[in-house]
Amino acid sequence: MARTKQQQREETMEALTATARRLFAEHGYGKVGLETIAQTAGVSKGALYHHFSSKAELFRHVLGVVQHDVGEQIARAADAAPDSWAGLLAGCRAFLAAATDPETQQIMLLDGPSVVGWQDWRELDAESSARHLAEALTGLMTEGALAKRPVEPLVRLLSGAMNEAAVWLAHSPDPKADLAATMDTLTPMIEALR
Repeated sequence: MARTKQQQREETMEALTATARRLFAEHGYGKVGLETIAQTAGVSKGALYHHFSSKAELFRHVLGVVQHDVGEQIARAADAAPDSWAGLLAGCRAFLAAATDPETQQIMLLDGPSVVGWQDWRELDAESSARHLAEALTGLMTEGALAKRPVEPLVRLLSGAMNEAAVWLAHSPDPKADLAATMDTLTPMIEALR
């Protein structure tokens, strides 16, 4: 059965995204060229340029996918918790655990801010992880489990602390042990908000 042009475009986009994600994670943004991405994905450079005008644009797309995936991990962890409070802590742990994954480290934490710029990186974070944090905090305030206060500054403070911890974990020689220590420190900080 013949594939439609739309199916071909989608397949090319998926191949480029998956290939670029793997290569950026393995080698870092600076060491991967567009020609390598196109060849590895099995598409022409023209097909790559049909979808992305530059390596930076392709990286931004990949970064958005990675951040979305991290956001989904957070949501799954929070939804699996027995209650909203445990869900908040599970979501925080899932975010910090993502920082111990080499792919996430390289794309989201090491290359991301420098390639797309801090402001764009923060906007992508706001669409994924920070959005889940805001929803969790708002829900806890509505339930009465958390004292009512302005949500936006609270999200910024907690998100900033966790982003800094995530970057630290990405550079840690022992991220698994440091993740446990980070959660041991973060949990009482969040508990103090009750």
